[in-house]
Amino acid sequence: MTDTLISLISIIVGIVGTNVFGLLYRKYNIGLIGNTIAGVFGSILFIKVFGRLGFDPVSIMKPRIFNAFLFVINMIVSLLGGVLLVVFIKKKGIK
Repeated sequence: MTDTLISLISIIVGIVGTNVFGLLYRKYNIGLIGNTIAGVFGSILFIKVFGRLGFDPVSIMKPRIFNAFLFVINMIVSLLGGVLLVVFIKKKGIK
């Protein structure tokens, strides 16, 4: 797996996470397009901010050996980033 593929997978996890969260909790649903955009930007934002702790895509593939533990942390942070951005958008009333 390459760094770029890990980044794309984490963005997809953010998109899927926000859309599923929107389906489960109608209160935080801002539509398919809104949830998708929030998933993209939320996952990228959280990975960029918290990835400095050592679970960014480059660190996952640093010695050219796939680190599954860091990959799982990356996916969880990406999912949380998208979900938390949707919650933030709904709480602030941004449309």
